[in-house]
This record gives sequence, C-alpha cells and structure tokens, in this order.
Amino acid sequence: MTTKQRPLSEDQEYAQVVRMLGNGRCECFCYDGVTRLGHIRGKMRKKIWITAGDIVLVGKRDFQDEKVDILHKYSADEARNLKQYGELPETARINETAVDQAMGFANDDDDIGIDFDDI
Repeated sequence: MTTKQRPLSEDQEYAQVVRMLGNGRCECFCYDGVTRLGHIRGKMRKKIWITAGDIVLVGKRDFQDEKVDILHKYSADEARNLKQYGELPETARINETAVDQAMGFANDDDDIGIDFDDI
C-alpha cells in the first residue's frame, strides 16, 4: 500500500466527482450515500485537473456537513486497486462520467410510453 492509499481517518472519505461547477467547486457523491459540495484546495488548483467521474479523497468539515475539501485525486489504476482492496464499494464505477452512473442509478427504462402505431 502506498502513502496515497493509507487508511482513512474518521473525517476522510472516498467520493466520486459527479459534475464540475466551476471556480474550484464540484458536486461529489460520497460513498456514505450523501451528495456534497466539494472544494478543490489551493495546492491542487491548476496543477491537478479533476473531471467528472474521478475518484477523490475528501476531508469532511466539522462545522459544515454539506461541504467537503478535495484532498487527493486517484488515478484509474489507484482507484481499481482501492476497489480491489475493498476500500470502495462494489457499486463504484471507475472512469464513468455520467451523473446517473456515478450515483448508481440505472437508466434501463428508455420506453416513455409513446406508441407511434396508435397515432
């Protein structure tokens, strides 16, 4: 295990970026089931590019439960290792950028009920 894949402290959690909001902010789906506003810390800005679908390490704030700070971005290989070690849930999808896929929703029902033969 590398230093980047060390055990989490109680105020840290793994999350997946759902979408970028701009100005160093993004919407993160934490693996405790809560969607939170993520803030990219200053050391990472303009050096490490974060996109939708990335697996990140976030630090929870003591005073704001709905906001987290992004501490580290995991590469695809590191994220696969985390999933293999059991740190990420089996439902975690690595390198998928769709919002519904990142949050675990399946869009299998494409039938919206319109039958063109009846028209």
